Amino acid sequence: MGSNASQRSSNDMVNFSLFNSATASTLAPRLGKLAIAGRNPILTPHYIPLTSRGAVPHIAHDVMRGQTAVNSLYFGLEDFIEKLQKKACPPVYKTPAAPNESPLRNFVCLPEDPVLVLGPRRVPPLACPPSNTPNSVAVLTTVGFGQLETGQYVEAVQKLRPDIAVGLADLVLTHQPGLKRQGKMVDRTHAFTTYSTEKLYGEAVPEESRSKTAYFAPILPLDNAQQTLYLEDLEDELRRYISGLALYESASLSAVPESLGDLPRLLFSEPATPHDILRQVSSGADLLTIPFLGDASDAGMALDFVFPAPDAYSTSATDPKPLALDLWAPDFTTDTEPLHKACQCYTCRNHHRAYIHHLLAAKEMLAWSLLQLHNLHTMDCFFAGIRESIQQGTFESDVEIFQRTYAPQLPEKTGQGPRIRGYQAPSRGPNEPRRNPRAYGRLDTIEKFAESQSSIATPDTGAEGLEEHGFATKLSS
Repeated sequence: MGSNASQRSSNDMVNFSLFNSATASTLAPRLGKLAIAGRNPILTPHYIPLTSRGAVPHIAHDVMRGQTAVNSLYFGLEDFIEKLQKKACPPVYKTPAAPNESPLRNFVCLPEDPVLVLGPRRVPPLACPPSNTPNSVAVLTTVGFGQLETGQYVEAVQKLRPDIAVGLADLVLTHQPGLKRQGKMVDRTHAFTTYSTEKLYGEAVPEESRSKTAYFAPILPLDNAQQTLYLEDLEDELRRYISGLALYESASLSAVPESLGDLPRLLFSEPATPHDILRQVSSGADLLTIPFLGDASDAGMALDFVFPAPDAYSTSATDPKPLALDLWAPDFTTDTEPLHKACQCYTCRNHHRAYIHHLLAAKEMLAWSLLQLHNLHTMDCFFAGIRESIQQGTFESDVEIFQRTYAPQLPEKTGQGPRIRGYQAPSRGPNEPRRNPRAYGRLDTIEKFAESQSSIATPDTGAEGLEEHGFATKLSS
C-alpha cells in the first residue's frame, strides 16, 4: 500500500484520506477512507444504498441494523416535502432534536452510526413536466410536481442537518440539451452553488450559525470546456466551502481539476451492471449509487457474482455465468440450494431457492425482503473485493477476468414485482390505465348485496328455513 496522504477539506467537515495518493488527480482506481466525526468511516470505493421515503425498500430498520453492513444512506428531499409554499412546514421539520442531533435522523429513526446524505431529488430522479428555473429545480413531492427554490433547499439543509448535502444542479433528464440550454445549465448550477455555500458557510454567517453539514458541489454531465468558468470558480472562490464533488456521468471524472483531485467523488451515473461499476471505479469514482440493486430485488432476482471471479469460473470454457438468478423460474420450485453456496448473508444461511420461489409465487412481501438482504450483502462483498484488488495491485487483470467470466447484462425480468410505489410512475394525464391490479373484488350493485344478505340463514331461522338453505331435511312425525 502506498503512503497515507491525509487530505482535509477546507471547511473541515469531512476527512478524506487517499491511500494511493499518486492517483489523486488521474483517471485511476483510488483507495481511501471517508470519515465524519461520530459516524462509521466509509472505506472507498464503496456504494451508498438508496432509500425510499426514509427506508431501504423492503427492509425494516431493525433488520437493516442486525443483518446488513449498511453504514451510509442517501435520502431525496422530495420524499419528505408535501407543499412548497413558504408557509408550509413538512412534518420532518417539526421533529424534536437537540442542537447536536439531526431532525432527519430522528424522523427516520436511525442510530447515530450511518452517514446520512441528503440530495434534492431521489435517485434515479423522475422527469418532471415543469422545467427548472434560474432559482429553482422541478421536483416530484408526495402530492405532485413543484419547484424547489434554492433558498428552500438551503433551509432544509440548515434544519435537517444531514452529514452530507448534495448541491442543487440544473439537470436535463428528458433529452440531450442544446448548446444554449447547456449554457443555462452551467450558469444556474454556478449560481445555485455560490448562493448555497454563502448562506451555509459564508463569512457573513456567524460562526455559531454556520452549517456543520459537508457540501458536495455538483459537476454537470458536460464537456470540460462548457463549464470551465464554473470549475475555475470551484477551485478559486468556493474551494474553502466544499467537501466533495457530485458527478452525474463517469465521463465527468476527467473534468475534475487537479486542485480538487483530493476531494471524494460521489457518482450518480446509474450503472446498469457490475461491469459498469468496475469501469467507473477504474476512472476514479469513490462513492456510487446503484439503482439496479433494488431493481433486481423488485424483479425477484438474486445477484450472483463475486469479485475477483473464482478461478474455477475464469478457467472454464463454458458460456458466461449469469449475473443473477431469476427466482421466478420454475427450475427453482424444488431447488433446496442457498442462493449462493459461499454466501453468508441471512437469507442464504436460513433459506433456500425453492422457499423464495414459493414466496414470490404467493406474492409474499417476505420474498423481496430476503432478496434485498442477499443483494445488499452481495454488493458489500463485491466492493470489499474491489478494495482488496486495488490494494494488491491486481485490479486491471481482475477486471479482465471478471468480464470474461460473467454475462454482460443482467437477466431479463420475467415475473411480477411488488406493487408500484406512487412516485415510480407519476401521473402523465387523465384516463390512465390502472398500474396495480385490484387487490379485492367489487360487488356489482347494492341491490344484489342486499338480496344475498336476505337469503342467509340466521340463528332465528326455523326448520323450514334451514331446509330451504339445504342445512337439513325436516323429518315427518
